[in-house]
Amino acid sequence: MVMAPATEQAKLWRVGDFQDLELMRATFVTRSFSPHYHEEFGIGVMEQGTLAYRTKGQNHMIPAGHLLVINPGEVHSGCAATATGWTYRIMYPNCSLVQQVMREILESETAQARMFPYFPSPTIRDPGLTQFVFRLHQNLEQTHFRLQQESYLISALTQLITRYAQRRPTLKPVGAESEAVRQVRDYLETCYTENISLDQLAQLVDLMPLRLLRVFRKEVGLPPHAYLIQVRVEQAKRLLRQGMAIAEVASETAFSDQSHLNRHFKRLTGITPGQYLRGAAHV
Repeated sequence: MVMAPATEQAKLWRVGDFQDLELMRATFVTRSFSPHYHEEFGIGVMEQGTLAYRTKGQNHMIPAGHLLVINPGEVHSGCAATATGWTYRIMYPNCSLVQQVMREILESETAQARMFPYFPSPTIRDPGLTQFVFRLHQNLEQTHFRLQQESYLISALTQLITRYAQRRPTLKPVGAESEAVRQVRDYLETCYTENISLDQLAQLVDLMPLRLLRVFRKEVGLPPHAYLIQVRVEQAKRLLRQGMAIAEVASETAFSDQSHLNRHFKRLTGITPGQYLRGAAHV
């Protein structure tokens, strides 16, 4: 069986909420990139094929399932390593955004916190982190759930910096922040229909966003965005028991549409909203 050749295609977009973060997903077959550099960092996920990547006089083969990391100002070039080309997703966080994450990791304004991380290798094999960055990229393309996007982005950059930067900063231990966590839970349970941001929650309790993420997960067992989805599903169950139509329930509980409600409802309860509605009618 002869496979049809891949078609070259590319989509580029920006997300203004994250300092005009630029993202792209693309398939390239015959495209060859001349030596060039970016002012921003580049973080990519190789989905299919293999990229032949050259930087600092060295050649690297970056296959599917690996991360590609580009330092700002680093001259590089690339082309397909095989006739079938390569498919990847890549984002370009600017230096200011990455520097902000460095400050949050160190929880300080020291000289080290103001430095940019440097990644000595352009390719990283870390299946868990690769999958996490892939989900982040999908979320930045497909949803407008800001709390989840913000949490994924800061978590992905934190993992990348603390595991693979040349000078790896260490996260400080988190203690009990019960009152802060209680306030955040109350806010999420009251304002569950809003498109809440992580910065909003952090300002509410006077914590850095990364620290809030960590203490909330430690005490609750879920990150704030997952807790918010749980709250919305519980509210959806209440409205379904009252006999409200599923599409209306989705709108009332701030899910983007009925399929979005269905997906999260079934993931958390094991049944669809329709099954739950029919069961409630029989009680």
